[in-house]
Amino acid sequence: MINFFRHGGKVELLLILGVVIALVASAKLLTDTAELRYDRDVYRMVYNGNLGLLEDLHAQLGVQSDSMQKLLERPTRDPNAPYIVVSIADHQLWYKQGNQTLFTAPVATASGKELVGSDGGERWRFETPRGRLIVQSKDENPAWVPPDWHYVEQAHKRGLGLVHLTRDQTIVGKDGAKYMVQGSDIVKQYPDGHVEPLPPPKEGHEIVVNGNIIVPPFGTTQRRYLGTLGTRRLDLGDGYGIHGTDEPESIGHSVSHGCIRLRNEDVEQLYPMVPIGTPVYIY
Repeated sequence: MINFFRHGGKVELLLILGVVIALVASAKLLTDTAELRYDRDVYRMVYNGNLGLLEDLHAQLGVQSDSMQKLLERPTRDPNAPYIVVSIADHQLWYKQGNQTLFTAPVATASGKELVGSDGGERWRFETPRGRLIVQSKDENPAWVPPDWHYVEQAHKRGLGLVHLTRDQTIVGKDGAKYMVQGSDIVKQYPDGHVEPLPPPKEGHEIVVNGNIIVPPFGTTQRRYLGTLGTRRLDLGDGYGIHGTDEPESIGHSVSHGCIRLRNEDVEQLYPMVPIGTPVYIY
């Protein structure tokens, strides 16, 4: 071995290492190419209605025991059962039965942006989930109960602070007015003792006291936004849904916080057609 290195063996060794690296790179390229082809074929299966083949493929890949299997399970494998397909890239929704398209409409999907809390501790990334979901329930004129990130986002946009109001807390404004929870409402008590409930919330018009946005407790009227989700919602679970909007100009863009938005007139047409339990394939 010593003589090998003395007579130029280092060069040969470097050549051997180079060949090994090239082989590894080629293997990775082949793997990546196979994955891309697999994704492409899955999308084609979903769009073209080959759902039975898709689910058999997942089962063969060994997903019987994880959460993906729960998403893929169906009570019956009925080739004539309708289903929804959503393309995030194309901002388009199709309601299909077999190879027949029963309804189609443009949609808005998630922005993909990340929001960081003021202290840098909490982070939220707004993405539309991919995979197979289920229509779990349906709502007419749904109310939106915003998560905490909504108030963090509003505070960032408007250069304000945040204060979480608890049910046993009183916040005193600079004008001497007091803000507190009474029953299911946040009320304002004026210095003369007069008390009145604050109006129902509207996005962009949150309660502001002393330069801080007040985060209402869950269960209060001021934590329920009407109209934000439009006139109809198909609930997909985990806070996601297919619903209308009070911002029709957003349709066709990546602007939501994860949900799939339709124009109100479109979701009103889709709503009665879709039964609870309908699969929703998002890619």
